[in-house]
Amino acid sequence: MRIPEHIGIIPDGNRRWAENNGLSRADGYKSGIDPGLLLFKMCEMAGVKEITYYGFTVDNTKRPTDQIKAFTDACINAVKVLSNENASLLVVGNTNSPMFPKELLPYTTRQTFGSGGIKVNFLVNYSWKWDLNYLKRSKCRSNNINNQIETYDVSRVDLIIRWGGRRRLSGFLPVQSIYADFYVVDDYWPDFKPNHFYEALNWYNDQDITLGG
Repeated sequence: MRIPEHIGIIPDGNRRWAENNGLSRADGYKSGIDPGLLLFKMCEMAGVKEITYYGFTVDNTKRPTDQIKAFTDACINAVKVLSNENASLLVVGNTNSPMFPKELLPYTTRQTFGSGGIKVNFLVNYSWKWDLNYLKRSKCRSNNINNQIETYDVSRVDLIIRWGGRRRLSGFLPVQSIYADFYVVDDYWPDFKPNHFYEALNWYNDQDITLGG
């Protein structure tokens, strides 16, 4: 089987899952941490070299205060959980904003935990506009813009998996995702099942990778 080297994860549906189960929205975000760890371990076993988790965006911070606190706390805890694994971990996002959690500032420089292993990127307070803004200031004349954006240390994405049934990228890494295959899981993220991942891999294996050709 052809395994994607870099998988992007959009873990959507936490709020809707909580509402359907009579729980608070905060419970919905908390319930997304364990699936993230399980998916990490499955990627590790499958031989995936890089994972990018979509935590929250700058636009998400326009939501009610209690909801912001809930998904921010969930991201902080998720990053700390991943730091106990064998991973090369980096948190990427707009650190100049007060909405960026100070607890995650130490992770904004890539760090190796355990024996290293998978390269893990976690997008926190991320915005595609913020990501590409460096291009305006860059004096480089190269046509390769990958090294001229804020997420320069994140490689090209091969496969994006989105939970929650919605068919949109939501601004996820626009440069790195330009040729990514996009797979949608209708189940909400807290209802993650291992079979979601295996079905996505099987689907990816059947795709004709042309890279624009």
